[in-house]
Amino acid sequence: MIQFSKGELVVLTESLIKKIYYWKYEEPMQAAKKWNGPYIKEPEMDKPTFLKEMKQNRFIYPNVEGTLAIIIDEQFIGTVASYWVDKQTNWLEIGIVIYDSDYWESGIGSEVFQCWIDYLFDNNFIHRLGISTWSGNVRMIKLASKVGMQEEARIRQARQVNGRYFDAIKMGILKSEWLNNRSKK
Repeated sequence: MIQFSKGELVVLTESLIKKIYYWKYEEPMQAAKKWNGPYIKEPEMDKPTFLKEMKQNRFIYPNVEGTLAIIIDEQFIGTVASYWVDKQTNWLEIGIVIYDSDYWESGIGSEVFQCWIDYLFDNNFIHRLGISTWSGNVRMIKLASKVGMQEEARIRQARQVNGRYFDAIKMGILKSEWLNNRSKK
């Protein structure tokens, strides 16, 4: 669906949804959860319910995918996703999870995340995109900054991970800022 230098972002199939389920619930190491909101307890979900929900919630907006799979060398390695914060003000939060740690620090995250931002803004239905993370997730903060997001809020010591307090971080980009950044490229 969307090409990038080392692979593509593709629409979720049942096979890919099963792979997401594996990485979210069955994979023994669960390394991605140490970075992706480790302060939020993920609800347990059986595979049939997960498949059903992922299929039902496919679109974030008519004909606009809410989640895409990241594929490199025909292998599933992660996802980019979105959810509504406020439909009245056309505000989405987005994220990226690279489950396969072999691809961490490989340089693909910023390219993939930029493709995701471009896809969502190009579909002309949102005014702003944002992320929510924690100050311990330095890679996500750097990634968001690299694609043009600005820090908009820092809630001090609002997250607890492994008995330590961290700041909650909100970053975002407006469509006008994205258009301005795009015209400079």
